[in-house]
Amino acid sequence: MLAVLLLPALAGLVLAELSAERVQQLYGIQALRVYRDWQQLLLQLRRDGNEINRIQSVNQFFNQKLKYIEDAELWRQADYWATPLESMAKGAGDCEDFALAKYFTLRELGVAPQKLRMVYVRARIGGPASPITQAHMVLTYYAEPTAEPLVLDSLISGIKPASQRGDLQPVFSFNADGIWVGAGAAPNSSVDRLTRWRQLIDKMKAEGFIT
Repeated sequence: MLAVLLLPALAGLVLAELSAERVQQLYGIQALRVYRDWQQLLLQLRRDGNEINRIQSVNQFFNQKLKYIEDAELWRQADYWATPLESMAKGAGDCEDFALAKYFTLRELGVAPQKLRMVYVRARIGGPASPITQAHMVLTYYAEPTAEPLVLDSLISGIKPASQRGDLQPVFSFNADGIWVGAGAAPNSSVDRLTRWRQLIDKMKAEGFIT
């Protein structure tokens, strides 16, 4: 697979704590409620040094707090990358929004960026033998560089090793360090995602959620 490096500046971003007034001003009371729950989650998990517990708790938090809704219905756009605050405000998101919210939360909890990748896959709807597939995004976690990744998915509650997710066929993955492009990726797909990643970072800076 080919790794395409992103700008180093994207790897050094950190989340900033927002005031209740700022969150409510931006997105309303619904966002503030979930944001406060999110802050409480961070407080609890910072006391727990077990990284696997953090992975499981963050996955569970967003799978419970957010409802899965496609962009066309939620944002009236074919493809929209919501910031974690936007997802909290809506109480919903699509697969990309789930993966991104989990990614930034785990980074805030100190999980190294090299251990996390957003992965675009072709998901077989109905199981590994199903002929029906759709584009999908998950977040993966590597305990070690050569370890089998764990898959954090918006469609199922449990976290499973990649070898147990025969319904997912990876296409390409990325994080703040780079893009890993597989043979099945469309020519412009990774470049398009890099552009959307930069746009997402810009929106989060405008919110004051990252510095």
